[in-house]
Amino acid sequence: MEKDLAKTFAARITQASKTELVVIMYEVLLTDITAAREYFRKGDDEKALYDIKHGQKFLNELMGSLDFQYEISLNLMSLYIFVNKLLTDAYYGKDVKALDDAEEVLRTLMDGFSKIAPQDKSGPVMANTGQIYAGLTYGRGTLNETYVDPNQANRGFMA
Repeated sequence: MEKDLAKTFAARITQASKTELVVIMYEVLLTDITAAREYFRKGDDEKALYDIKHGQKFLNELMGSLDFQYEISLNLMSLYIFVNKLLTDAYYGKDVKALDDAEEVLRTLMDGFSKIAPQDKSGPVMANTGQIYAGLTYGRGTLNETYVDPNQANRGFMA
């Protein structure tokens, strides 16, 4: 994953609710699958395999975060196991079709969670993080984000 994209995901994570975190994890997974597919097509198997392994880490995190008091968690676990099998097939068989199938399942799940995310009013999961403001400074042809910690009293130069 590119550094700029990872930085964007990290910034979003600091401000995300529980449901938004799930959506972000799906986005990371889908980004890894897309990158792996492209690397396979370019013949760069090493980078493709790295991205598949990276995506599997996020899939494992999704599996570990399920609350089995709810019936839907069993259904989600079945889908995650299926996607993990597809990613494993893609990894060992260098199978782009398996990546396509995994992407289809994950995109459907992400769409569902994206639709319910606005209803989650629980607020950000991470506490004591600074606010991120876009547009306070501009670079040449870019919009910069600025991190401001409202709880930090020692801003600027210390005498």
